[in-house]
Parts: sequence; C-alpha cells; structure tokens
Amino acid sequence: MTLPNQPMSMQELDSHLRQLRHHLHQHPELAFQEHATAETVSGILTTLGYEVVTGIAGTGIVATLRQGNGQGSIGLRADMDALPILEETGLPWSSRHEGKMHACGHDGHMAMLLGAAWLLARNRRFSGTVRLIFQPAEERGFESGGKAMVEAGLFERFPCDRIFAMHNHPGMPQGHFMSRPGAFMSAGDRVFITIRGMGGHAARPHQSRDPLIAAAATALALQTVVSRNVDPQQAAVVSIGKLQAGVALNVIPASAELGISVRSFDPEVRALMKQRIIEIVEHTALGYGTRAEIDYREGYPVLINDPEQVALALDVAESLVGAERVERNGPSQLGSEDFGYMLQQCPGALIRIGNGPAEASARLHNPKYDFNDDNLLIGARFWELLVARCLH
Repeated sequence: MTLPNQPMSMQELDSHLRQLRHHLHQHPELAFQEHATAETVSGILTTLGYEVVTGIAGTGIVATLRQGNGQGSIGLRADMDALPILEETGLPWSSRHEGKMHACGHDGHMAMLLGAAWLLARNRRFSGTVRLIFQPAEERGFESGGKAMVEAGLFERFPCDRIFAMHNHPGMPQGHFMSRPGAFMSAGDRVFITIRGMGGHAARPHQSRDPLIAAAATALALQTVVSRNVDPQQAAVVSIGKLQAGVALNVIPASAELGISVRSFDPEVRALMKQRIIEIVEHTALGYGTRAEIDYREGYPVLINDPEQVALALDVAESLVGAERVERNGPSQLGSEDFGYMLQQCPGALIRIGNGPAEASARLHNPKYDFNDDNLLIGARFWELLVARCLH
C-alpha cells in the first residue's frame, strides 16, 4: 500500500487516504510489534522523498524533509499501535487479525500525517525542517513508545523547536478542533494485584482461604478512594478493568488478579491515591485471610500544552474550518497520552479533532469504534498549514 508520488487533485488524495486508512485498519499490530505497519509507513515516506530513519525504540520512525534556507524545525507525531480488542464493526475493512483492532483511531492518525507528508513534499510551502514522527506503543500505559523514543535520543538526534500531535475525539462534531493551554490530559498509572489464598473444593469452603471473595471486597473498597479521600474539586479516577479468578465451578481458586487504571492531574492527589490503594488492597486481603502482591507502575505524566503553541495551532485550525468550529479552552481529559513525555522535552501541543457523534458503538476502545474518514483530508491539510505557519 502506498501513496502515488505524482500530482493528484484533493479528491484523488482523499480517495487514496481512505484506502490507506482501511489497509492500516485491516492490519493492526500491538505495542512494540508494529513491524508491518512501520514497513508500510516508511515505504510511503521513502517514496515521497523523505530522509527516513527506522528502528527507533524498536519500530519508531522519523522522516525528515528540508526546504529552503529556514533554520526552524517542527515535529509532527502520530501513533501506530492497536489494542487487544476483538472487532465487532462488521465493516468491509474490519481487522484481519483476530483479537487486535485499531479501536482508538491510530490508523486515522497515521493516514492524516501521511497525507500531510504528501502535501508537504508536493507543495513545499515552507522554509526549514519538518520531522514526521511515527511512534510505537502509545497504548501500553507504562514504559511506552513515546517514553522509549525520548530515551533513545529523539530530540538530540532530530532537533525540533516545537512539536504537535493530534487525536480524534468522539462526541465532538466531525472536523471540529479543540484543545486547551496547560494541563490537558491526566497522568495515568497502572496497578497489577495478585491476591493469594488457599484453593480447595467448592463443597468445603471452610478448608480454603478464598482469594476471589477477597478480590471482590477489594474491588468494592477501592471505589471509596476517589469518593472519600480525594478533594471533590480535584479530578481523579480509579477504574478496575480486570478481575480474574478460577476456571472451574467446583474449585475455589488459589489466587485472583485485579488490574487497575488510576488517573489524576495533581501530584499530591496522585501520591494520595497510590497510598490509599496500597493500604486498602493489603488490609482487605489480610481481613479475608489472604495476602496481596502489588505491582504499582507509575505511567504517563500529565500532558501539559504550551499556551503559545496551542494558540498558534488553533489559529491555523480557524483558518481552515472557521472560528465557530474551534474550541480554544476545551475541558481537560481524564484519558492519558504518552505524548506528554515529548512535551516535557519540547514545547508543543496536542490537538483533538472531532470524530462525530459518540453513540455507544463509536467510543474509543470500543469493539464497534471506527475512525471517521471525513477527517483524513482535513487533518492532512491542517498539518500542512501548521508547518507553513511555523516555518515561513
């Protein structure tokens, strides 16, 4: 799958981007396994005349295009990985890899940036250096691709004066843009818990120490962390996404597992929640005659947008879609994004583009989600205009 390195109308480019997005959607790959995806992306960029470096932090890619005598540089980032979800869309371009799905729109993010790559290479309406960054493993939650690329010397090897990323936003009208200065997306931590008891026969529960009961009590007790320990004026979330124990109805299992996602904006709240979660898990387990093993992994930092870069990007969005379709001080988001690691090193901003109405079947990380193809050309044109504004 490629983009023709030849003149095309905007209608023809739009058609090619839709085909490309569908191809990427059909072939999802999980974190740090994006080998075929990276091969497709790097092949397109090479065909378009970019200087392409692959293998950064595993499957990461940086493509560079220089034009004119300008000394400025800009980075544009897209994520490449999919999620371990069984797709239920029934679309002609559904995933061909069972149990893997682009349920967060990274296929669309890549296609928009590759469309921008085509426009930038063909039109060259800038003077300076453009870096197109395709990163692995955004969905991992900890030790992610964004962090790995930064630690691999991303900005030392490929200097950028500023950097931007874009994410689709179900629930906001298609083609609308939104962001905010300062803290935009929350920190995200992961907690892996194993409760160990003593297994036994289901008919003789008194001869066992049931970890499943302890796990269920723990799950309920953890719901008090936010409601009873965090200041109501602070935003925070504790969500239990995993509770697993046993395989047979007549066997009390020897262990149970919980997995927790923890979100916050304030460092003190983040520390408080860690303390309370550990205390509740340990003491609840002891109360049921079991013991808990806790692996608490502090993940993504709070994503903090640079006010100047947000204003600049949304000025560009206004010039493209009109002021009535741009929200300059949108609500903070309790989702997390490892683009925050890059913003710790380089001023920039994350922008969100509306994906359309968010029925239950159209939300992120949903097995019936699909990226809105009507955004592909808009996103590509936005990136080209932003480069022209920054590198004039």
